[in-house]
Amino acid sequence: MRQTVPALALVALLAAFLGGCGGGAAPLTFDLAALPPAGRSVQAGRAIVVAEPVGIQPFESDRIIVREAGGSLSFLGGGQWADRLPRLIQTRLIQSLENSGRLRSVSRPNDKVASDHQLISEIRAFDIAAGSKEAVVDLSAKLIAEGTGRVVAARIFTARVPVAAVDAGSGATALDAALATVLADMVRWVNSGR
Repeated sequence: MRQTVPALALVALLAAFLGGCGGGAAPLTFDLAALPPAGRSVQAGRAIVVAEPVGIQPFESDRIIVREAGGSLSFLGGGQWADRLPRLIQTRLIQSLENSGRLRSVSRPNDKVASDHQLISEIRAFDIAAGSKEAVVDLSAKLIAEGTGRVVAARIFTARVPVAAVDAGSGATALDAALATVLADMVRWVNSGR
């Protein structure tokens, strides 16, 4: 019995030590911002449904991506987005369109709200280009007429913002700034109807 007590104490001590070593620091969580309210009341304009953007598998996560000079993709350590990137972009785009005050309603497909158009998009780039030290946001978008499925308009939106350093904080800040430029262009485009 005496030999088992020290053995149990040793196992407990070893488990506590290993538990402390394996954890590491939790990654910082970063959010993306919507455009601020335009300060005008909602007008009796069109109703838009905003689909969640699609993209290649690395963009389907909550990780911040770095694109190396050779084109390979890796995840930036120490940081993550507040949600899966497509859902986060969809939410900020909806909020930005609502904040413009020019549309009758802005909703998600599952909201089952009658709409005039659906906005579908694809994430072509949302990463830090390590070679040029830039945050790159590249989204393609299509406005689809509800009922007919006809493409009313299509456009690619791109923004590049210099990044101070290839780290989580600098990268997230620069990507947020690049997205703000893309969101402003997209909101103007959707509101113009083309």
